[in-house]
Amino acid sequence: MSRQLSFELPVRTARRREDFFVSSANQRAVALIDTWRDWPSGKIVLAGPPGSGKTHLSHIWADMAEGRIVAATDLSSADISTLAATPVAVEDCTSIAGDADAERALFHLHNLTLAEGNPILFTARTAPTHWSLVLPDLASRMQATTTVMLEPPDDALLTAVLAKLFDDRQITPAPAVLSYLVRRIERSFDAARAAVEKLDRASLEQSRAITRPMAAEVLDN
Repeated sequence: MSRQLSFELPVRTARRREDFFVSSANQRAVALIDTWRDWPSGKIVLAGPPGSGKTHLSHIWADMAEGRIVAATDLSSADISTLAATPVAVEDCTSIAGDADAERALFHLHNLTLAEGNPILFTARTAPTHWSLVLPDLASRMQATTTVMLEPPDDALLTAVLAKLFDDRQITPAPAVLSYLVRRIERSFDAARAAVEKLDRASLEQSRAITRPMAAEVLDN
């Protein structure tokens, strides 16, 4: 079969509350987001592997709290006073370990935001004890922050994640495809994302609908 030119449609990532599927793997995190006004000391860390829903939850929270979202890697050039004037979510805090300027900026943002009476949400791949921060004062404050882990997905959550990833690409596969993928792929969000990307590309290149036989063929290859 000759290969076809592929024209990829833009991926529309859905981050509304109604697009977030709650299961036993993330229900504690969702509960903390819903009760954000009652956070201990006005702050929490949301931790979990890539694709586990941290960014989605931080957007849900920012909408509820009327706050801002900033990448930790952008803090060294950010206006900390402006950020601290509203609730703020800082994403991917693990990425700045060892970056002295970014760590100092996060330290000042942490202190000033709480001093202004605003809550602050941190996201990371791991709990703060594993961030390898070099600024002692920042490390101690982060390790004292309530941390909630997003657990590996169960069958229900993995099915929902796959369905959402396909929907972001404007694809609606048959239920048999989803149930096959849940049994076939590694139980992780990265594996789900990789499988959807691979199937989408193969579908475009071969001008074929995504079916269970096609999914088996593509994944086996």
